[in-house]
Formats: sequence, C-alpha cells, structure tokens
Amino acid sequence: MQAVRHVVCAMSGGVDSSVAALLLKRRGYRVTGVFMRNWDSLDEHGVCTSEKDCEDAYKVCHMLDIPFHHVSYVKEYWHEVFSNLLKEYEKGRTPNPDILCNKHIKFNYFFQYAIGSLGADAMATGHYARTSQEDEEAFQQRPTPRPQTLFRNRFEIRNPVRLHQGADCFKDQTFFLSQIPQDALKRTLFPLGELTKDFVKKIAAEAGFKHVLKRKESMGICFIGERHFEKFILEYLDPHPGNFVSVEDGKIMGTHKGWFTFTLGQRARIGGQRDAWFVVDKDITTGDVFVAPTTNHPALFRDTLRTDRFHWIAEEPPAELIKNKMMECNFRFLHQMPLEPCTVTLNMDGSVWVTLAKPVRALTPGQFAVFYKGDECLGSGKIIRLGPSMYTLHQGQERMKVAETAPAKTDHSSKPAR
Repeated sequence: MQAVRHVVCAMSGGVDSSVAALLLKRRGYRVTGVFMRNWDSLDEHGVCTSEKDCEDAYKVCHMLDIPFHHVSYVKEYWHEVFSNLLKEYEKGRTPNPDILCNKHIKFNYFFQYAIGSLGADAMATGHYARTSQEDEEAFQQRPTPRPQTLFRNRFEIRNPVRLHQGADCFKDQTFFLSQIPQDALKRTLFPLGELTKDFVKKIAAEAGFKHVLKRKESMGICFIGERHFEKFILEYLDPHPGNFVSVEDGKIMGTHKGWFTFTLGQRARIGGQRDAWFVVDKDITTGDVFVAPTTNHPALFRDTLRTDRFHWIAEEPPAELIKNKMMECNFRFLHQMPLEPCTVTLNMDGSVWVTLAKPVRALTPGQFAVFYKGDECLGSGKIIRLGPSMYTLHQGQERMKVAETAPAKTDHSSKPAR
C-alpha cells in the first residue's frame, strides 16, 4: 500500500492559501499548514497585521484538522529582500519585492524547511499558476544540482518543468513566480491553477471560512502591506532634496525630498502647479527628477531595454534563442499589463536586449522584464538600462532636419574663378 503523500502548504491567512489547503486535504494528502512571518513592525495605525494573519491561518488549519506551524524569516527577509530594495531605490531604480520575496524566501528558505525539516513530499501555495507536470510527478522529483555555467552540457538529458499561466487570466500570478528556481518548481503544487478567483471564494464560503472572506486583498510591499510610501521609505533612507525639472525646457518646477520617493510614470505632485506633471526620468548625481506635462507625453514612451543576466525557468534559454541569438515572444513588466510582442536578443553574458513592437509607457529600471510564449512563462530579468524615449528620438530627428536644411556656409577666403 502506497504511503499517503505529505504536502506542506504555505498559509497566509487569506482566502487563496486557505482554499489551497482545503483542496489538498480533499485529494487525500496529509497536509501541514505553515505560516511565515517576514516583517516585524506595526503598520501606520499601530496594528501588527502579521499577528492577525497568523491567527486567521491557524483558525483555518484548526477547522481542517491539520497541523499548524509558524516560522520566522524576518532576518532573511531583511538581508535578502528589504536591504536589496533600499539599495535599488538609492540607485534610482524601482524594485519589485514580491518577485524577490518568492525567489529568496518562499521558494528557497521556506521550500528547504518544508522538504528538509518537515520531510514533505512537496510544497504547495495559493498562487494562480500551473505547471507542465501532474501532482504525482512532483512527488517523485529529487533534488538536482543547479548548473554553474550559462548553458548546460548539450549531452545532458533534461526534463525541465514548465511554468504556465493560471486558468484565471486576470488573477494569473506567474509574473510573481518568474524568478523561482527549477528545483523548487519541480516539487511545488498549485491547487488553484485551474480555478477562477470567484470559484475559489465560493469554495471558501461553502467551507465556512467566513473570517478569511472578510479580508481585503493583500496590497502594497510584500509582507509589509499598504503604507504611505514616501513616509515609509524616508524612515530608512535619508532625505536628498532636489528639483523637479521640466524635460522640455529645463525649467525648475518645484522641489522634492528624494528621487527614491518617485517612480517613472507616476504623477509628481508639485506644489503651486495646477496642471498634472509626470515623472519621466531621474538623475541621482544631481538629484533632479525630470517631469513632463500630460500622462501620455512622448518622454514616457520607449521601445528598447536591457536586462541583467536573465533567469530562465527551464534553467537555460530556449533552443531557438541559443541557435539564432534572437527570438520573438511576449513581454510585460507589470503584473496585469497587456502582453506586448517583442524581439529578444541574447548577449554573451546571459543578459538580453528587448525590442518592443511598439513603445510602452513608463518602462522602469529595477522592475522585471517577464517573457511569455503562448501561456508559458519563460522567466525574467531585471531591467537595468533603457533605450531613448520617443521624445528624445523626435528631438534628434528635428535637429537633423534643421542641420540638413541650414544653408551651407560660403567660403570667402578664396578668390572667385575667372
């Protein structure tokens, strides 16, 4: 008789992870619920939200009659995610802590705890995502060493697990999973992958999970929650006052407390200015934040970017990209933005250049470029460089026209021919 499979489910206290645990138990698995505490301070209202989350998670486990554990990764979160976040802001970038949290905490430390310390056959989360394998295949996976080089030995037999979008396209969370390692993906179940959010809520209601249905959807910085961003970030970074500068004529429009309190594309609330101005660029050497009038100013649109070394879910680039050094696929850098067609060029160091079929608004260094082929999420890379904006290109074209139409200077030094 086959032993009952043991699955450790990450419990957040929310409806998604609660229903994930319920579905796993209904499938006949031995389920253990584990709550992660990754942040240790009060919110702006003096409430420790993680305590309430932990209480809600415990309540669900009690209702399901499954063991409940509580682990703390406060130190690891600070060193691997939050410190990185602060450094990125100081460099003028806008990081994505949700992607980093999944990579470093949930699918690394938590995964090792579930498989190693608790002896689970697999881990499960409440993400809306799917993989290319059946649950039983996940239980049969064994850890394999990660490749140390950019490309694997071409004679090595590989069978990577693919990451696919969830059935609920609006709730699909593969964007946030685009940096997770292959060894963790191989042993992870996503019980909600085939379901819609509405159906998950229906299951929760029928199961009597009233306390989790009342909760708001989690927003804001991963595990930290909703905050007044400027006030929050200035608790950790010293103010660096600078000027708002018009990208069109160089005029100083106002002052700010630090370039790191702004991200590209957001509205810049400038004192004394009635009209809306939007952040289009930042210069951390001068502290200037460049702004433009109107939300669709050409200075906000670009069609090229470069990433750092790209993380491929399958551990190496697609065969088409290796062979041709170029590939067509779809791109997004925000969770719910429409997928945009692009051409990817592979560099020798594993980074990629991305050329978009049409300019996209507010491409942002520090965010992640995530690629898709069909419904498969291929992986992601951090955006570290942007191409010129449409405004810059237009200015260059205008200068060239002026230069071409300007009358040639007459040389009066030589005598006219007789």
